[in-house]
Amino acid sequence: MTIIRPYGDTTGDGMVQLSFTLPVAHDKRAEGAALQLAAKMGMDPAMLVHAKQMGDGFTFFVVYGKVNHLVDTAKVQIVERDFPLLSAKEVNAVIKRRLRRRLNVVGACIGTDAHTVGIDAILNLKGIAGEKGLEYYRELSVTNMGAQVSVPDLVETARAQKADAVLVSQVVTQRDAHLQNTRAMSAAFREALPAGKRPLLIVGGPRFDELMADELGVDRIFTRGTTPREVASYLVHAIVGSESSN
Repeated sequence: MTIIRPYGDTTGDGMVQLSFTLPVAHDKRAEGAALQLAAKMGMDPAMLVHAKQMGDGFTFFVVYGKVNHLVDTAKVQIVERDFPLLSAKEVNAVIKRRLRRRLNVVGACIGTDAHTVGIDAILNLKGIAGEKGLEYYRELSVTNMGAQVSVPDLVETARAQKADAVLVSQVVTQRDAHLQNTRAMSAAFREALPAGKRPLLIVGGPRFDELMADELGVDRIFTRGTTPREVASYLVHAIVGSESSN
C-alpha cells in the first residue's frame, strides 16, 4: 500500500494534531482565530484542545481535527544512505591501510550560531547516545573551532590544517540563517581553493533538507538523529574511497 491517511483514533480516520502560536492575547476571540486558521488549513472539524498565553500578546494553541489529504509514499523523495555503516575499528583500519595518513577534519558553528550541542555530539570524545565522537577515532585528526566562527576564519583554519573535510552545524534557523550561512561558506571555499584542493563540505542541523545539498553547494547534509558513526563512515566512503582510486 502506497496511499495512506493520517491516523488518530482509528486507522485511516485522517485525524491530525497541530500546534502553533498566534500574536494575540489569550481570550475567546483568540481561540476562535485559532479554529479559523485550522479550518483554512483543511481541518474539518477542528477542535481546540489546548491554549496558553505565552507572554504579552502571544498565545500557544494545539488543535485536533480531521483532514482529507492523502499521502503517496511511492512519491516521497529521500536521500538513501549509499555507503556502508562501519565500526570505529573498521574506519581506522580503512584509513590507515588506504589513505596512509590521518584524515583531517575541521568542525565549527558558523555565523552567530552559539549552539555547539550538535557539533560537539559529532566531534567530542563523549559523543552521543552511547557512540564516541570523531575524536575517539585514532586515524582522524579533529579540530573543533566551537561556536560563532566567521567563514573567513573557518576557511583559513581548514587551509592551515589541510582539512580533508569541514563539518558545520547550524541550529539557529530564524529567517533561514542556516541556509544563508551555508551558501556563504560554500561560496567562500570555492573562491579560496581550486576544485581539486577543496575539502569535503558537510553541514548538519535539525532544519536542513537533505535534498538541498547541490542547491547549497555542499557535498552532504545530515539531519536530526545523525550519529558520529554515520559521519565517520561517510568520510571514509567519500574521501578514502575516492583517493584510493586515483
